[in-house]
Amino acid sequence: MTVEGLVVGEIGEGLLVLAAAHRDDPGERADRMAHKVANLRIFNDATGKMNLSLLDLLSDRPVGVLAVSNFTVYGDATKNRRPSFIEAAPYDDGERLFERFVSALGALVPVKKGVFGAHMEVTLVNDGPVTIVLES
Repeated sequence: MTVEGLVVGEIGEGLLVLAAAHRDDPGERADRMAHKVANLRIFNDATGKMNLSLLDLLSDRPVGVLAVSNFTVYGDATKNRRPSFIEAAPYDDGERLFERFVSALGALVPVKKGVFGAHMEVTLVNDGPVTIVLES
């Protein structure tokens, strides 16, 4: 991931997490989501079944999370062609909650992050594909 041409975060194997905070999110939700991400069983085991989490993989090889703040995840285009972002947390709350999520997740697995509020260019090699929306 780059900001203004500079690499600000990159990982090898792991997860790309596009994280957004809802305007009514309490701080504890960021902690719960961090725990869920680290424990989500979406990596294949030896039999090819999605049965392993990031925490499981850490004992065998380096894995991590690339966390990207992205308020547009809360974009709602159900009524119009132009999305509304009214459900997203205000900037200061969003930043505080994103940092809390990254801190809680970083206590469990290696995390690299983008720059909150910056225009980021994110490159992804999707090995799967597995894409999951997590909400609490």
